[in-house]
Amino acid sequence: MAFIMRQPFAITATLRQTSKPAQSIAFRAFHNTPPLKQQSNFFTRKMAPSLSKSQPTFRTTFQKRSYQQVARQNPLAQGDARQRLLYGAGIFGGTLLAINMVFNRETREDGGMPPFERAYLNDTFMHTGLGIGIIGVAARALHMNGWSFRLMSANPWLVLGLGLAGSIGTMYGCMATSPQNYVQKYALWTGFNVTQAMLLSPLFFMHPAILARAGLYTAGMMGSIAFVGATAKQEKYLYLGGPLLAGVAIVALSGLAPLVIPATAARTLMWTENIWLYGGLAVFGGFTLYDVQKILKHAQMAERGLMAKDPVNESISLELDFINIFVRMVQILGMSQRRK
Repeated sequence: MAFIMRQPFAITATLRQTSKPAQSIAFRAFHNTPPLKQQSNFFTRKMAPSLSKSQPTFRTTFQKRSYQQVARQNPLAQGDARQRLLYGAGIFGGTLLAINMVFNRETREDGGMPPFERAYLNDTFMHTGLGIGIIGVAARALHMNGWSFRLMSANPWLVLGLGLAGSIGTMYGCMATSPQNYVQKYALWTGFNVTQAMLLSPLFFMHPAILARAGLYTAGMMGSIAFVGATAKQEKYLYLGGPLLAGVAIVALSGLAPLVIPATAARTLMWTENIWLYGGLAVFGGFTLYDVQKILKHAQMAERGLMAKDPVNESISLELDFINIFVRMVQILGMSQRRK
């Protein structure tokens, strides 16, 4: 049941709500703007010949001035790629140091990670990165082919039902398949990633800069938490499974709230949105910590021969954590961009 509830339920509904204000503002600004013909007739009739000749000079002067003002407001726009990389590395390093100092005061008793556990964890991270890459490429291709528009215009309950059926079916099929059956297992794993891409493709309606920043923040958050989970004391955070399951149930119900609560209950909807956003970040950050320690526990059991080595199944949990954190990061950055 933990995997059933850890799905991005409110992606299409959220994007439908975020796209309406931008369209209304655009139409409102278009209707409030005077006709272009009236402006051009006014200047051609009333402007002196000497001023009409200097009009290109005024235009270039104002364009340069507006460009300089925008550049002053955004200092990162003046820097090169190296400056931006250093800025992102500083954020990641500071987050990693802060989380490590707060949550990782008790390190492993064996003085380090055994080679088998390290190889198992690296193999899981490799499959996680590969799965996220498949989701990103497939979602981009579907968006360019018009799938996102058709998905947004469909019935949200139909999208929710088919999306959950496809995701849960391929996920449990992949987890139930033996690691020895490579073809069937990787086929179901690829189907799971493609299903997630079909649900996430409407995110490409957002600005590419917002998606890039959300991806950077998500990678930094999960990377720092995964480092803490990998270097912390063995089985230190495995007790979080029960509380996190209760928390993800509350987050899932808050994501479904806009579908059943009337629009007149604005205060209630505001609280449910905050729970879905910020509560979801906390819950799935905790799931990242729990999943990393669970992977290390499974590595110990696989080394003893108690279970089969299966990094594909382990990567599905981390992929779901990444997707849920990424969707919330996109929505938070989009809301802050609209306030500006």
